[in-house]
Amino acid sequence: MTGKGRCIDNVYIERFWRSIKHEKIKLCEFDDIHELEDLIAEYIHHYNHERPHQALGDFVPAEVFSGAKIIS
Repeated sequence: MTGKGRCIDNVYIERFWRSIKHEKIKLCEFDDIHELEDLIAEYIHHYNHERPHQALGDFVPAEVFSGAKIIS
């Protein structure tokens, strides 16, 4: 990611927010901001350590980042 002026850099974070909204946030009601913060923290862990990503050959990012899985 190169920062300001590179629209392609924003694609990844936009996809993340789309996923969390459709998979979690829109399906829940929250009593306070702390519940939402907890859900986001749990989802970030799930997204990086448990949820397969099609773009990564259906591996999870943590496996690819650690070198445990190689994308072909």
